[in-house]
Amino acid sequence: QVQLVESGGALVQAGGSLRLSCAAPANIFSMNIIMSWYRQAPGKQRELVATITRASTTTYTDSVKGRFTISRETAKNTVYLQMSSLKPEDTAVYYCHAKLVRTEYWGQGTQVTVSS
Repeated sequence: QVQLVESGGALVQAGGSLRLSCAAPANIFSMNIIMSWYRQAPGKQRELVATITRASTTTYTDSVKGRFTISRETAKNTVYLQMSSLKPEDTAVYYCHAKLVRTEYWGQGTQVTVSS
């Protein structure tokens, strides 16, 4: 069973910053893989936040553009989500997601809470 291990979630004040990390197994990270961060707030559907391809092409949902940055570090098989200028509406459980050609994997989630 492939494991994606997330870390970095915390309680932070509005305007603050956090960096989430997602470590993936080396054997899948080297594949043609698309890594993403999703989030799910209480009572809401899970939404796609940011995506990065193996070639480091990135996309973001409109609400986080200019505030969040997704990146990958191949040497550590890790994807990051740098979050700045955090708002209370960013409060959610953040999930790492890995998509390969025929399969996909999810992390267990990490809680981000932004206080006003």
